[in-house]
Amino acid sequence: MEFFKTPNINFLKYKYHAFALSGIIIICGLITYFIRGGFNYSVDFTGGILVQVTFKENISTGKVRALLANAGLGDCTIQRFGERNEYIVKVPLPEKKRGELEVGTEEQNVIATKIMSVLMSPEDRKKIVEGFVNLNAISTSELKSLLREKLSEEEAEKVAEKIMKYRNEHKGIIIDFSELEGIGIDKNIVEFLKSKTFLGSVAQTRLEAVGPRVGKELRKKATLAIIWSLLAMLVYIAFRFKFQYGLSAVLTLTHDVLITLSFILFFNREISLEVIAALLTIVGYSINDTIVIFDRVRDNLKIMKKSDFEQILNTSINQTLSRTILTSLTVFFVVIVLFLFGGRAINDFAFTLLVGVIEGSYSTIYQSCPYVLLWENLFGKRHHGKK
Repeated sequence: MEFFKTPNINFLKYKYHAFALSGIIIICGLITYFIRGGFNYSVDFTGGILVQVTFKENISTGKVRALLANAGLGDCTIQRFGERNEYIVKVPLPEKKRGELEVGTEEQNVIATKIMSVLMSPEDRKKIVEGFVNLNAISTSELKSLLREKLSEEEAEKVAEKIMKYRNEHKGIIIDFSELEGIGIDKNIVEFLKSKTFLGSVAQTRLEAVGPRVGKELRKKATLAIIWSLLAMLVYIAFRFKFQYGLSAVLTLTHDVLITLSFILFFNREISLEVIAALLTIVGYSINDTIVIFDRVRDNLKIMKKSDFEQILNTSINQTLSRTILTSLTVFFVVIVLFLFGGRAINDFAFTLLVGVIEGSYSTIYQSCPYVLLWENLFGKRHHGKK
């Protein structure tokens, strides 16, 4: 399928304009980088606290974010996890803590307690004030101690372990006391628990810390992942075509990454593991179009033997233009939907892909082929059109 009949546009006529445009964007990105003191890294890279919570009932991401923002935790990252009532909350470390090697257990517990107190319902708070214990938050040792008021130590231990096992198997939360009878807990014990405890509306199911040292290691690995992917592309393209094509492809992909990072800086987007994944996706996406054009160039070199190299490149770009536009539009429509309606959790990821799709199509035409042309003009042994 063709989007339109093969045009005859002299794309390479504007190669220096394209170089200037890309150069200006990258330079502005560098200036922004130094003005802001670097990228806006996520908890994955700076270190912080990760708390996973499960709610009794479904709750929207917006409501969770609003509750945390009202408590001064508006800078945290919120991700829906699994079912509609499960969330992961990532709280970044304060600037003064980012130089420390690890995050202390006490600090983890303080932040987790603050999050849980914010997310619990007014009914939960009322029950706590009245002296009830939250059965969805109680520890095994605390539950054993409570049950000893009614049972022997051995029986209390068995019942406590059975309840905790059931709770852990059901995402850390018990919905109704009748569930306990269903797992063989004596009715009298259940009634006793009803008189002493309540089933909280939210439960903490995981608490982890990402230390700054781990974050630094992740930054290093993310950078290496991009570098190795570029080198792999160089080897592959050089093997399939020629060295200059491989070098051109790597320069184009490096350009794509730098342009995307510049726009991330312009809009102060967060660099997370998801964004790194998007950058690697852009590398794979962009190289695909480049290979298609290079493949057409190789074919046209055999057919258009009397044409000069620039004309062959222009013809090849024009012949594959319809495919480039169709492919780019297809991906663009999907990504724009993700960006507009995908929610905040993947918004940075979608933004990165959106920039990558647009400038990836641009760079395929205005960067990869011009680089090959410059190489040919400087070092090429063949001079097309001359006998």
